[in-house]
Amino acid sequence: MQSCATLKRIGITVGDAAGIGPEIISAALASDRLPAGADFRTIGDRVKCTPGNPSPETARAALCALEESTALARSGKIDAVVTGPIHKARMYQVGFEFPGQTEFFASRWGVDNFAMLLTGRALTVALVTTHIPLHAVASSLHKSEIVRVGILLENFLRQRHNRPPRIAVAGLNPHAGESGEIGREEIEIIAPAIATLRSTSNHRPATLFAGPFSPDTVFHHAASGDWDAVLCMYHDQGLIPLKLHAFHEGVNVTLGLPFPRTSPDHGTAFEIAGKGIARPDSMIAAINLAAELVPSARDIDE
Repeated sequence: MQSCATLKRIGITVGDAAGIGPEIISAALASDRLPAGADFRTIGDRVKCTPGNPSPETARAALCALEESTALARSGKIDAVVTGPIHKARMYQVGFEFPGQTEFFASRWGVDNFAMLLTGRALTVALVTTHIPLHAVASSLHKSEIVRVGILLENFLRQRHNRPPRIAVAGLNPHAGESGEIGREEIEIIAPAIATLRSTSNHRPATLFAGPFSPDTVFHHAASGDWDAVLCMYHDQGLIPLKLHAFHEGVNVTLGLPFPRTSPDHGTAFEIAGKGIARPDSMIAAINLAAELVPSARDIDE
């Protein structure tokens, strides 16, 4: 039997109590699909509410749970955080000032170099730009940002797989710009970023960075095993194929934090809350990935 000192301590925030968070957490903890060598701690008060009807009280409780998880991680009482789904519109009403939970944790830890990654089944994607309007993506795309997120993705894959990863870089435009005929971002921004990633990697053997590839084919090849991950230029470019491929197993990971933070890749699902039909698969996957990342995170810290 493992001692308490060697258990991986995973904190799990409830999220908005009017959503499916509480029930999928309970189902996950009651399942036989979680690692034996872990101790799970549910964080947050389960306020009285009607399933499917969020309120300022449920949002406030969700925010308090996030703050508590940060304090517990900072004091070393938990090794990783798994966050339940929140309702952003309600959160904004009670003073939440961030686009999402990713940005919340980065801010609380004073981390500027962070990124959003999603993984499920055979597909892993990382996002260069996230929660911005589609019309603003091209003007927000910079070589330095592609390089920055590419390095975070490279470090995550090496940490998880312990071998040189193969990373495909998606283009921005249809057919990756068709040699400049449908846009020049691939030629002027993305290809130079790939060259920099190839030449500046500190890892040996070197990571394989390749592209830019046409977005309409690269995810098929990645899901077939040709690539370990795809570096994507904008939010829906990565999330649509990920959710099509692994809707019930998708996990959101915040790269760049000093501890693992994961979450199920779905929302509060108010429309089915309390009906007993919410599937816990994504929450189970998020807990398992958080536990998997804890030893590697400790090794890197040491």
